[in-house]
Amino acid sequence: MTKTDPRLIAIDLDDRTIIWRSADIEQERRIAIYDLLEENTFEPQTAYENGYGGPFKVYLRVTDGRLAFDIADTQDEALETVVLALTPFRRLIREYFAVCDSYFKAIKTATPSQIEAIDMGRRGIHNEASEILQERLAEKIRIDFQTARRLFTLVCVLHIR
Repeated sequence: MTKTDPRLIAIDLDDRTIIWRSADIEQERRIAIYDLLEENTFEPQTAYENGYGGPFKVYLRVTDGRLAFDIADTQDEALETVVLALTPFRRLIREYFAVCDSYFKAIKTATPSQIEAIDMGRRGIHNEASEILQERLAEKIRIDFQTARRLFTLVCVLHIR
């Protein structure tokens, strides 16, 4: 029996669609990737050749309005591409960007209680999107909630125009 290690050890984003990232967004991206690689559950539900069960490398991209996870093994050999429609996420991505913009502005001038209220709204949107991501991936890739949260942050980064 082949040993499995269902986790991500590398994740790269397709930066070709990103025109510009603010320092705040770049920091969010770095933190999300760091946290994701430190602790995650990423278990594709496909039975790969030779029983390969991880660890995995992922190239995350948006193509033709869909989110694509190009999954590879540790030797960068392609295993599969999992594709999800982005339609269920569009509203949440827009709302998340709007509340993040408010949050970054509030940090400079708002009271702590105002910042906390905005941050609660931001976390609520993030949690909802993370749950949907987990549900939509369930039959293709099993991920835990924290992995879904960090992946949603990266999905948002891919949508910056």
